[in-house]
Amino acid sequence: MSGAAKQEADGVRISTLSNGVTVATETLPSVRTASVGIWVAAGSRHERDDEHGLSHLLEHMAFKGTTRRSARKIAEDIENVGGEINAATSTEFTNYSARVLAEDTGLAIDVLGDILTESVFDPKELRREINVVLQEYASIEDSPDDVVNDAFMERAFAGQAIGRPILGRPETIRRFDPEGIRAFIAREYTPGRMVLAAAGAVEHERVVEAAEAALGALPAREAPGCPTATYTGGEERLKRRLEQANVVLGLPGVSFRDPEYFPMHIFAHALGGGLTSRLWQEVRETRGLAYAIDAFHWPFNDCGLFGIGVGTADRDLAEVIEVSTATAREAARGLEADELARAKAALKVSLLAALETPGGRIERAARQLLAWGRIIPPEETVGHVDAVTVDAVRAAGKQALSGPLTLAAIGPIRSLPPAETIVAALRG
Repeated sequence: MSGAAKQEADGVRISTLSNGVTVATETLPSVRTASVGIWVAAGSRHERDDEHGLSHLLEHMAFKGTTRRSARKIAEDIENVGGEINAATSTEFTNYSARVLAEDTGLAIDVLGDILTESVFDPKELRREINVVLQEYASIEDSPDDVVNDAFMERAFAGQAIGRPILGRPETIRRFDPEGIRAFIAREYTPGRMVLAAAGAVEHERVVEAAEAALGALPAREAPGCPTATYTGGEERLKRRLEQANVVLGLPGVSFRDPEYFPMHIFAHALGGGLTSRLWQEVRETRGLAYAIDAFHWPFNDCGLFGIGVGTADRDLAEVIEVSTATAREAARGLEADELARAKAALKVSLLAALETPGGRIERAARQLLAWGRIIPPEETVGHVDAVTVDAVRAAGKQALSGPLTLAAIGPIRSLPPAETIVAALRG
């Protein structure tokens, strides 16, 4: 069995195959099933201009047949033993996962390895799946929330892969061919960017053996670089005949690597992350201007986005923007200790609750190993949260509100104020 000596951190045992694939397992005594996944640190922001949407299509094509299994056989091998198999694409990661009974862990790893290393990308299957993705794209176009969020990202990071919709655009999706998919995999799916994680009723040595059989033949090679993201800000107003206007106001956030990550995240929650948040109380409860409103902070590897999202009637839109910007400005200047305490408690519940399922455990292990090269104990994360002060959260809020604005809106938006008016209101 190849691989570096095993390490253990917070109950997670870690080995590295000779080609660079990391294997992480966590045995959970009270669990009778096994959750297994392969995470690859390659997503939509790793695509070149002519590859826009390819990582998402690849996720679809992974289940469409290998040299050893037909599409039907892939599904049967997992479902015949009562298992489930899935995949997902994000801006910075792609993952392929399965949940099975303990005795079928090896089978799950074999299937996942098969689809990652031996997919055939049959042209007929590819044409069918391109049509499926185009239908998915059409359904997104019928959803104002999705359209405005895509426009928001494209304006925040203008002309960059990180800002493009993960699904791609019809003009690029239709051009994909098997050779292009294989070239993307050969370039981006390097062993050093892969973590195979398993949790539940699993044995580390057996998982490592199965991982070696499934992924050990991948050649070790250096991963290509990823372009650094640059926040630009910008504006997109889409006038549509809809019942409501959907608006997203955005400003620069911070990376999950940034020392200000936790203060920024807590500021977003205190401002608009729950029923006691300032935006919810002022916009929804006190004035009845919107059914829902929230603030968010989306961190990435080298950047982040802070924002406020709301849907409201055109007649109330100007007032919603006025109240929301004033509320954000006041929170940055006068956040109170009780608000900080609530936001801290909510963040800790969210962080710890994610670790209460085998699926949450493997995602934690894979993401942290890819991002940090180690497992971060929950106590360490909670310690960072507890250390955040009122002054730090206020400073993070002021930092966010001082940045260039991103504005995306769709629907009846005649009363939406000019961008410069919104910027002036945020800065007071």
